[in-house]
Amino acid sequence: DEARRQREGYAKAFTNPKVIEAITSGLLRRIAVVYVEWANPELQTVVIDWTLIRDKASAHAFARQIADAPPTKGNSTSISALIRFSIPMFEANNYIGTRRVIDISGDGVNNIGGLITVARAAALARRITINGLPITDNWPNPSDPFAVPDLGPYYRHCVIGGPGAFTVEALSFKDFATAVRRKLILEVAGLVPSGGGDRAGTTPLLHRVSSPQGYGAGCDIGEVLYRKH
Repeated sequence: DEARRQREGYAKAFTNPKVIEAITSGLLRRIAVVYVEWANPELQTVVIDWTLIRDKASAHAFARQIADAPPTKGNSTSISALIRFSIPMFEANNYIGTRRVIDISGDGVNNIGGLITVARAAALARRITINGLPITDNWPNPSDPFAVPDLGPYYRHCVIGGPGAFTVEALSFKDFATAVRRKLILEVAGLVPSGGGDRAGTTPLLHRVSSPQGYGAGCDIGEVLYRKH
């Protein structure tokens, strides 16, 4: 299922030598991470609590924990509830970092639990950057009433924000591991993609944060679809 495939992608990424090199060659040569799975406003599960990754052994151990954890299941997509859940986690994790980043991956728009733009503003007010990894192959999908043809632009305009915020698009679930690896290297190294990208083959796209102005579908598209449904 989707959660399992996303877990596999993150587990592979944290065992990748280039990701480990980015972690161990950075300013502090370590990162603290927490892995949360989410769905509706009542479902945010801390799969792996805050963990310090500073070498190959700790990175591989974190990957094994992700792969071995019991599965979680849920309906609906509340990105806004995830953001609200994540904000206080930075205040009580016993780590002092140079950056605070919420890294959100998903294959749908926010469709319940409050406006995404309000939740994003709350995170930005606490100097938390939000990056995104939208999985953009969910269209057309007649079985999903919330599927939209522009999930990539939705994430860029409505989800991500903060200094240097960006998205990496996975063109399908089979590209997810590659997209996660690329995204983690950029995040850990503190690099900001210049924008653009190449859709040839399975190459994920990199995009910088955009303004919500000019986004035709509106950042409340999920809530609108939910009300219609």
